[in-house]
Amino acid sequence: MFQGQPKLIEASLRRKVENILFTLSAAAEIEAMDLPGFHLHALTGKQTDRWSVRADKNWRITFRFEDGHAYDVDFEDYH
Repeated sequence: MFQGQPKLIEASLRRKVENILFTLSAAAEIEAMDLPGFHLHALTGKQTDRWSVRADKNWRITFRFEDGHAYDVDFEDYH
């Protein structure tokens, strides 16, 4: 959605999103994303292979996590 263009993300969310992305890039296992305020959870239904962390209200960073790496990272309002 934002394709590496942080200015397109609401200013009040940028710091939180940057923090989540930094933590995600350093995570060697999914448990590293289970931090206070992140509200890590596995998605269900058609997205059972994906995880989500909360950026703010309805905005989430979703991703697949395999072999110590995050893939298909997205910033989305999926509600």
